[in-house]
Amino acid sequence: MADTYDFIVAGGECFTTAGLVRADIGVRNGRFAAIGELSTASAGERFDARGLTVLPGVIDSQVHFREPGLEHKEDLESGTRGAALGGVTAVFEMPNTKPSTLTAEDLAAKLALAKGRAWCDYAFYMGGSAENVEQLPMLERLPGCCGVKVFMGASTGTLLVPDDPTLDRILAHGVRRMAVHCEDEERMNARKKLGQVPGATAHLHPVMRDVESALIATQRLVRLARKHGRRVHVLHVTTEEEMAFLVDHKDIASVEATPQHLTLSAPDCYDRLGTFAQMNPPIREARHREGLWRAVRDGVVDVIGSDHAPHTKEEKSQPFPNSPSGMPGVQTLLPLLLDHLAAGRLSLARLVDLTSAGAQRIFGLARKGRIALGYDADLTIVDLKSKREITEKWMATKSGWTPYAGMTVTGWPKATIIRGRVVMREDELIGPPAGEALRFMETLRPEV
Repeated sequence: MADTYDFIVAGGECFTTAGLVRADIGVRNGRFAAIGELSTASAGERFDARGLTVLPGVIDSQVHFREPGLEHKEDLESGTRGAALGGVTAVFEMPNTKPSTLTAEDLAAKLALAKGRAWCDYAFYMGGSAENVEQLPMLERLPGCCGVKVFMGASTGTLLVPDDPTLDRILAHGVRRMAVHCEDEERMNARKKLGQVPGATAHLHPVMRDVESALIATQRLVRLARKHGRRVHVLHVTTEEEMAFLVDHKDIASVEATPQHLTLSAPDCYDRLGTFAQMNPPIREARHREGLWRAVRDGVVDVIGSDHAPHTKEEKSQPFPNSPSGMPGVQTLLPLLLDHLAAGRLSLARLVDLTSAGAQRIFGLARKGRIALGYDADLTIVDLKSKREITEKWMATKSGWTPYAGMTVTGWPKATIIRGRVVMREDELIGPPAGEALRFMETLRPEV
């Protein structure tokens, strides 16, 4: 009697633990149940993947979806809709909402907002601050929490941790890997005057927030992390100097880069986009972009996160330096990386490591990030040869824009599958939204 599955993906080139192999994939109860030749098996649903490449579900480990409090920019429904359209199966969302995510009640409120509205799976960072430092060991182990996030710069209110004594206390309270935005607030404050001159443009943004602002903060973080033996994750690294420094600290510090910093460079991006190219840390000159690519090729970079941080066109159009920093990116993360793949800047194996296996490994995701038996059946199916133009019409973000509008890329997501359910196919969402909270091995609860 032939085997029976709930769902079969048939005939694709699949990136499994054995590498890229032509295989069928059988799914039962939302998990991978068979990988191999399944032509005689029966299934409730079959997906023809001939001519396509089947990847582990893409995980975006840094997004800002703005809900609660800033829903005019984005919300959990629109943000995850863009994720699914871009081939992303799971996201880690940041705590700088209104209110900030600082308590168990704040986290519970976000989980409630996501339920029944999220198109992909999700987890939320807990903000680390002087306000909640004593509770962090408990807060970081709550279900649905992907860890603690600290802003050494580029934030406000209680989320801003500019001083070493507070950062030291936060590092001492907890054991999970802690994600950190590394910019030195004192140095940036001293340099604000550089942008407060007549006729100032966004070209001054990387001057005000210079290389030293990033490097000093990263060095401070690593020094204190070593003091406490605490694993840290350095977000959106932008300088070749930081990458050179972090090479010697890979035992304790994991590293993220973004598609923006791997794709754009100054001054061209500011010439073309003005304040729409403004983000923190800033887009820098080409030598840094090339330094980031060397770090990708050399294995220093562990994950690619989009740092999706939308603002409306009206907000971004304000004169510099009053314009807010940030740009949308979750939906374009994979198309940009596929284009870099086509251009020979990275291999398919490296792309998979940076977008799925890396996040699973450094954050301890349960049953995610691999095409392997027993894992959740999350798949991103792509056409490596498809040439498409990125358009604002395609974008789901409430902000209504992308810095890549008009760019033609090679490689495109054709389907997003989460736990054996097709969520997106050929740019169309298939509802209703049924994303679930991600599970982490460090937050598993006893089964009763």
